[in-house]
Amino acid sequence: MTDWSAKWALYSPDKIAFKEYETGRTLTYGQLHRLGNRLAQHLHRHFGIEKGERVAVLSEHCLEYTLLFAAAQKLGFILVPLNYRLAAPEIDYLLQHAQPRLVLAEAKYQDLLDSAPSSAKVPCHRTMEALAQFANPELNHPADAHFDNRSIDGNDPVFILYTSGTTGFPKGALYTHNMLFWNSINTAISLIVNSESRTLNVMPPFHTGGWNVLLTPFWHHGAYTCLFNKFEAAAVLEALARERCTLFMGVPTMLKMLAAEPDFESADLSQLLYIIVGGEPMPIPLIERWHAKGIFIRQGYGMTEVGPNLTSLHHSDAVRKKGSIGRPNFYVETCIADETGRPLPANEPGELLLRGPMVTPGYWQNPEATAAAIRDGWFHSGDLARVDEDGYLYIVDRVKNMFISGAENVYPAEVERAMLEHPAISEAAVIGVPDEKWGEVGCAFVVLKSGSPVSEIDVLEFCRTRLAKFKVPRAVVFLPALPKNDTGKINRQALKQT
Repeated sequence: MTDWSAKWALYSPDKIAFKEYETGRTLTYGQLHRLGNRLAQHLHRHFGIEKGERVAVLSEHCLEYTLLFAAAQKLGFILVPLNYRLAAPEIDYLLQHAQPRLVLAEAKYQDLLDSAPSSAKVPCHRTMEALAQFANPELNHPADAHFDNRSIDGNDPVFILYTSGTTGFPKGALYTHNMLFWNSINTAISLIVNSESRTLNVMPPFHTGGWNVLLTPFWHHGAYTCLFNKFEAAAVLEALARERCTLFMGVPTMLKMLAAEPDFESADLSQLLYIIVGGEPMPIPLIERWHAKGIFIRQGYGMTEVGPNLTSLHHSDAVRKKGSIGRPNFYVETCIADETGRPLPANEPGELLLRGPMVTPGYWQNPEATAAAIRDGWFHSGDLARVDEDGYLYIVDRVKNMFISGAENVYPAEVERAMLEHPAISEAAVIGVPDEKWGEVGCAFVVLKSGSPVSEIDVLEFCRTRLAKFKVPRAVVFLPALPKNDTGKINRQALKQT
């Protein structure tokens, strides 16, 4: 029941499941199943991949990546998407933690992989380009006809999705086959998703958004997905019309860029029912711009560890319930609670707790983080929220000190840990500050060791060698000491007033 390719190969074998926008290559559901059999056989025989083993991937979205997912639903291995925007030390940590048996890298990211020392400890390596033979439906092989699927339980993981943690170290959220199913059901009930649905996927594969906002729900429903490697407003606007898309997922920055295109008003998007918006709130004028074109905006809320499609704000409420993330999707339970877990009344802020079949069983190799997040059957989001008298949810604060830069979550502790590796830095603190283009960017406050001649440029260059570009602070402020509260913790509110 977890092998969706086999089901749709039976029902709609000639229907196109995926298309690569850049190359025009396609795979039908019949080909997806047949070639998925071949790849599962190959991974098992040539690399010894068994159920439960990890296969790490450093690649942009492509047909070969979808075939890996098809094979995972047959063989039961766990896909570990790696973020190609990270620095080599960050990739190194993920490889150490996930301990994959096989790592697959696109050729253009091979140098990044080779720069991570733990890469040499991975037993098996292969390039993504070498998997092209498995994405070529013209090549036949006896293994195509049948693969003896492993017995997969719904609670078995299909992904380990890494999300930065407030401790500064990434956590690997386990994403199970059951989570895939229930997220798909919640999505289809909230929106309109069926075998006639069509979309473009512009989200990267190392985010849950790149797999589980629309791609896997569409796969489950036998729909069509066109894969984009990167967001370019003019190309996406043209493709939304040409591909007759019915749904699209993006972040507000993308929708602002699309609306600014010269061809926006004339573009025929009459097939487009909704645009799903996540990552950050969308400004009302921008919502009204899209609504005036007859395209509705559905804002929502999600997490890597839960769903991710958890809430939805109906487009008719977009202005009336400004700032809301909507109401919980069909099979999602929510609770706003105080520090003791006591439910709070309407409009009183508390932590957002989540429960349902779409919740992660925990974090890979991290029982402490699992126990902290899942208590008494509830997943503790760490987000402060409130619910109004009509049952609409509002996020009133971010996860502790996290800020969002260009729809990417940035956790200050992770940046601070990297900065403290500099031999001249004694203390460091990072906060998010407003930025016209990216929403927020990092501002670092640094205390140097006595007599250290270090400039702002020196600090930023050091960060670039250890952190992804979006995590590198935009500015550095040198202080003689960081402000502290009575318990000795950094007073970030004071820093915001500096």
